[in-house]
Amino acid sequence: MQEERKKWWVLSVTSLGALLSALNFSTLIIALPDLIRSLHASLLQAMWIMLSYMVAQTVMVLMAGSLADLLGRRKLYISGMALFTLVSFVAGYAPTASWLIGLRILQGISGAMVMANSTAIVADVFPKAELGRALGINVMVVAVGQIIGPVLGGWLTTVFGWPWTFWFNVPFGIVAVLWALYVMGLREITERKGRKIDGWGIFTYVFAALGLLIALTWGAIQSWDSVVVLIGAIAFVVFLPLWLYVESRHPQPLLHLPLFRKRAFSIGIIAATLNAIARMAVMFMLIFYFQGAEGFNALQAGILSIPLAAGMLVVSPFSGWLSDRFGVTLPTTGGLLVTFIGLIGLALGLTLTTPYWQLALWMAIIGVGSGFFNSPNSSSIMNSAGAKFRGEASGIRSLTTNSGMMLSIAFTIPLVTASIPRQAMLAIFSGTEVGLKGAASSLQGFILGLQIAFWAMAILMLFATVMSALRGKEGNAQSFTTAPDGSSQ
Repeated sequence: MQEERKKWWVLSVTSLGALLSALNFSTLIIALPDLIRSLHASLLQAMWIMLSYMVAQTVMVLMAGSLADLLGRRKLYISGMALFTLVSFVAGYAPTASWLIGLRILQGISGAMVMANSTAIVADVFPKAELGRALGINVMVVAVGQIIGPVLGGWLTTVFGWPWTFWFNVPFGIVAVLWALYVMGLREITERKGRKIDGWGIFTYVFAALGLLIALTWGAIQSWDSVVVLIGAIAFVVFLPLWLYVESRHPQPLLHLPLFRKRAFSIGIIAATLNAIARMAVMFMLIFYFQGAEGFNALQAGILSIPLAAGMLVVSPFSGWLSDRFGVTLPTTGGLLVTFIGLIGLALGLTLTTPYWQLALWMAIIGVGSGFFNSPNSSSIMNSAGAKFRGEASGIRSLTTNSGMMLSIAFTIPLVTASIPRQAMLAIFSGTEVGLKGAASSLQGFILGLQIAFWAMAILMLFATVMSALRGKEGNAQSFTTAPDGSSQ
């Protein structure tokens, strides 16, 4: 009975970390206009204040997963939460935008330490037959953070100022660290001793990942023909094959390539990446629509986007239970198909005169689809990796999901800004300008760009649906057995 209670306590620890991560992103978007004015930041700096966290987290998350298998998942998770809390406190005192970007990079590193180990820690304490339900609760908590984040961020910024969007993390972070120490301690359930650090793997991976992410973010924000984009692209093209070569020969690599030979794992990763691209695109483009075409401010746009998270909130726990009982193929494939239908609805129905209730309906349908998909797919990925490689699997899942979100931004910005100046687009997204002032003639082209982007996302979801259906029985939690070494068979 004690062990039965303890696994739920551990889930409460990881859920608290997931909530803080979701709030951290959504509250900052709302605070950007006040932050820009207070720090005299440029629009480029404002975008990097947001994106630097995601870039740092994406670069570090794979290393964090592998380091956890070396040093211990619980130790790294608690250390990451402590660092996140400390940096949040300091960030509120940042004197310039450049300082804040540097602190956001540290926050992204700490977020990677938490994010890369959360799913693995849950998988350590829950049996395979209950893992889907447990991960569904984690997804539900993320949805709660996405719902209350814009409202909380707007209230904190209006009443107290932008520093409180960082400072509010501090008391919750302290509670999270103390609760994690009490519930989990620092003793590991599974540890891999005698592992050698993959130095060349880390070196080549960092340059490949940084090259790709800097090229994508810089090109989307500034210009695709800039020197920075060219250097980033060259770094990615040179270091990616070197990294894969190093990993294929290292006895204990940063990236365990044989994991991708398992159909359930590789299909789960591909489907998660495509879903992340579509989910981020919907949120990103609807913020443009509400602020650019409809003239709402950032807080109002955040509130109007709530149906996306609400749909996920409602069905996530049920989808986890469903996957535990009937396997993951049904809810993951069905969820992606529902998301596809929602995207088709937006592509066909989005106009300048569309009533909000219709948009809310399609957003809710997309959220429901994501809710059905996320936790069973994560459960399938973790079970296919087995206990021995949960750290790497969790890191790879986080890496590809974050990369998908970055690809989404790079892919959608050119589509939605084809008919409006880039500076106007950045001003709308950062909240410093409301509405397409002086650009009424461009509104129809702007709407057409949004529709094309939704059609493109729908095609990706159709492909992901077909891929998910092909995972077969190997993707079902009940089909796994455990070998003596802890790996899945």
